[in-house]
Amino acid sequence: MKTWETDEPTQGLCALLDKEGIMQNQHPEVITTTITPKPESAATVINLDEAIDPQHDGGDDATIKRLAALSSLEYDRARTAKAKELGVRPATLDAEVKALRSNEREADRLPFAEIEPHPDPIDPAQLLDEVSATIRQFIVLDAEQADAAALWCALTWFIDVVDVAPLAIINAPEKSCGKTQLLTVLGRMSYRPLPASNASASALFRAVELWKPTILIDEADTFFRDNTELHGMVNAGYLRDGFVLRSEAVGDSFEPRMFSVFSAKALAGIKLEKHLPDATMSRGIVFNLRRKLSGESVSRLRHADPDLFTGIASKLARFAEDYSQRVRQARPALPDKLSDREQDNWDGMLAIALCAGDEWLTKATAAALKLSESSNEKTVSAGNELLSDIQNIFETKRIDKISTADLITALCDDEEAPWSTYNRGKPIVPRQFKKQLEPYQIESKKIMVAFREVRGFRIEQFTDAFMRYLAIPILSVYPSEMQTIPATARPTAPTDSPTEDRCDIYPSGLQPRNGAASDRKTDKMVFLGIGENSPINDDVEYF
Repeated sequence: MKTWETDEPTQGLCALLDKEGIMQNQHPEVITTTITPKPESAATVINLDEAIDPQHDGGDDATIKRLAALSSLEYDRARTAKAKELGVRPATLDAEVKALRSNEREADRLPFAEIEPHPDPIDPAQLLDEVSATIRQFIVLDAEQADAAALWCALTWFIDVVDVAPLAIINAPEKSCGKTQLLTVLGRMSYRPLPASNASASALFRAVELWKPTILIDEADTFFRDNTELHGMVNAGYLRDGFVLRSEAVGDSFEPRMFSVFSAKALAGIKLEKHLPDATMSRGIVFNLRRKLSGESVSRLRHADPDLFTGIASKLARFAEDYSQRVRQARPALPDKLSDREQDNWDGMLAIALCAGDEWLTKATAAALKLSESSNEKTVSAGNELLSDIQNIFETKRIDKISTADLITALCDDEEAPWSTYNRGKPIVPRQFKKQLEPYQIESKKIMVAFREVRGFRIEQFTDAFMRYLAIPILSVYPSEMQTIPATARPTAPTDSPTEDRCDIYPSGLQPRNGAASDRKTDKMVFLGIGENSPINDDVEYF
């Protein structure tokens, strides 16, 4: 072994080797080199083989990494010899070193930390329990909400293998309910978290194209409503094949370019059901938060140990590394009570729960049912609410037909419904009523009521819409109060209740659509004085 001694180890290894004439292929044989300090010197012993010999470092990757760390002058002196030792052309080695240096510079500019997977295999059930418990440590949530949030966090790490990325919509009725805290907690455990409050759509879709981050948008209620471009970007990014088309300057002209916008996204705000379009709300898992009671206690997030979230993120990274293929191939059983969109939202999260065992699959299913039901109650459309209220009128009044005027009057008599103030503080008018029913292909027609021909509706006109759009479209009518019974009606089984003579008016073979959003009310007062014998108001415009 050939050694050198120096009092100035900081002058560099290459200067010593060059002094001995072993650089630039001047010394072709393999040299084992050690720089040994003099007894009175504090110089460091350096083994050349361990510095740049691939046979001592365990592989080419480590060698290239060390070469990339050299200065330009040092690398230029060593490149030819090292390329020969590695059995490649110097140009090939140059390209590899350049690529590694470029990646390292890019990593230094990333707006998020790259998390290394945990060195040891993890237990998925234990990890999800830990994530759920950590969330509840800082935020007041129901168990089902915490479990759903844990699954959503895990989903961000499986973004490369799932086809649907449901939004995490963190909603609150008032301030000080913990929405920003929950968004922060989720971000600290998510894959590549990127806070993007009030960011432009162009900045977001370019960030998604470049990094595939988890987008975190706070205060969405303050700017999201009027930003239609952002609506399109967020909605399109719900599916893996979601893109936005933009024009890019190329020389003196412009060319179209597709940007991928598929990534996990979380939005937080106050009363988001009023600020987000229905299309956006339906694409999300909605977490409805509430303000903490005086007797409820949570930890302060600012006092949390940073290593807590880093450690969990590291375990989630290992979870994704080990179970990605299983999640990709999983086909979990989806609850029939969920609508098609809700099943899409929960498919990936239930696949992750499936990897954690039966207990977590049960938890995930319970969370899906509870959160979807709560979300539907808050996001019901005006048309759906109108159908539900019309159904309630037919049921409570026990009739099979009604005039348009009487139907509108009955709707406006319900103080809890919006129809008495629908027209800018005034009752809904026939023309508005007609427009609400047009999408369901329901139109008034001439009917006989109290021996007079008026415009109105028969119950069978609503049958198809009730079955398709209401969650529980069970509607019965009373033969004793009907002028006619639809030909498709079939008697129900006799009971001891006063409604034992009811007939089910739904055609045989048709079943209600499970999971459709509904605001159906079953505890309303019976409307009095509005029926077949009610007087007709000749001053009302009928249609």
